[in-house]
Amino acid sequence: MLTKKLYDIGLHADYFHVTSLASIGLCIGLWIRAKTVDQDERGNAERRALFVGLWPPMFWLIGDEVKRYE
Repeated sequence: MLTKKLYDIGLHADYFHVTSLASIGLCIGLWIRAKTVDQDERGNAERRALFVGLWPPMFWLIGDEVKRYE
């Protein structure tokens, strides 16, 4: 049901797969940036990178489900 609605509004599987790959790049970028901040802010920056690191599987699986609907 949700995948049908996503497909109907124009969100195809390729968009979700690209978003998944882009979020991997964002996670790596945030992780590298976390190494450049001072010690007081480093823990928060690393947690932000780990949080973004949880996104790729979600976007990839949504893309797979939309592709299955297509």
